[in-house]
Amino acid sequence: MKLSQLKIGHSAVITAVGGDGPLSLRLLDMGLIPKTRVTVQKVAPFGDPIQITVRGYEMSLRREDAAMIEVEEASR
Repeated sequence: MKLSQLKIGHSAVITAVGGDGPLSLRLLDMGLIPKTRVTVQKVAPFGDPIQITVRGYEMSLRREDAAMIEVEEASR
């Protein structure tokens, strides 16, 4: 499943980060690396961007970029 498909309040573990060169490097630099747990906190009214918690901090991510991140939903 893609990070962009994760529902509000649900957590997942990143399994892969896709995208072309600069995009994937930017995502990795932001701490979105495989085996990292992420939680979707909020979604903007029109669905873009989404706010996630990763490694103890909150960040906003465009839905298009979130679609490049493969996740496996974690048990609650």
